[in-house]
Amino acid sequence: MVQIAVTSRSFSRHPVLRQQLLESYPGTRFNDAGISLSGDALIDFLHGSDRAITALERLDTQVFSALPDLRVISKYGVGVDMIDLEAMQAHGVKLGWTGGVNRHAVAELTVMMMIALLHRVPEAMADVRAGNWQQIKGRELRDRTVGIIGCGHVGKLVGRYLQPYGCKILAHDLVDLSDYSAETGTRQVELNELLAGSDVVTLHLPLNETTRDILDLSRLKSMKPGAILINAARGGLVDESALKDLLVGQHLGAAGLDVFADEPPQDRALMDLANVMVTPHIGGSTEEAVLNMGRAAIRGLSEFGDPLVVAAGA
Repeated sequence: MVQIAVTSRSFSRHPVLRQQLLESYPGTRFNDAGISLSGDALIDFLHGSDRAITALERLDTQVFSALPDLRVISKYGVGVDMIDLEAMQAHGVKLGWTGGVNRHAVAELTVMMMIALLHRVPEAMADVRAGNWQQIKGRELRDRTVGIIGCGHVGKLVGRYLQPYGCKILAHDLVDLSDYSAETGTRQVELNELLAGSDVVTLHLPLNETTRDILDLSRLKSMKPGAILINAARGGLVDESALKDLLVGQHLGAAGLDVFADEPPQDRALMDLANVMVTPHIGGSTEEAVLNMGRAAIRGLSEFGDPLVVAAGA
């Protein structure tokens, strides 16, 4: 009998996903203790299983070496930056993963942050709660130039969501976007041009060695004065210390951050800025997205392939 282990806490406590998984794999072991698994605790939990559904747990050479029976990892969620894919491949472990299954949820959150920050909603809310009643003048999303860095599943959808607003869309991606550009009127540009010309910049990239701190101090300073930055993709894409300084100095107008390099974040000075909107990594946390991710993870237990191939093609 196939032995399944589910390390994800949110999957484990979701009644619909539990039931659907148990219908196919009756002996599944869930993380019912609700603890964050890592290192030896993660290895102990996965011991004896040949397939597993994981989420934010870090899977590296140490983990794969200690689990010779493990044959398949099915990813619950869209990011694979917490998995050492080369180590996984070297140990003969297959990957089940579907990209973009939470794209609607993340795209909606992204556009909401754009509108809220242009209208200076966080500042207005703080004023009202402090007993101050004064109108704050904002800006409209209509006719703004929006730069999308990373035009995959989520980035493309953000561009489509912005079309009714009449936004001019600039996109930067390593792959050719000719078909998407023809469909939406998006213009594919180099990163420097996007940063200099966008009223709003939104990130939709995976986190890896080529994208870590892609928006460092130099690139953040090259952004249009007063521009707004949105990151609902991955923490680590932005130099948060440099971002804070540029927000305090008012070179940048505002920032919306759903993800951080370290979670939960510890820099209270950044989070408490009046022109910063922060949320606790909720981009994919809608009921619809959770079901999509969970059902994709269940399929991934039987539909899988070589990690480097699967991750490159999704």
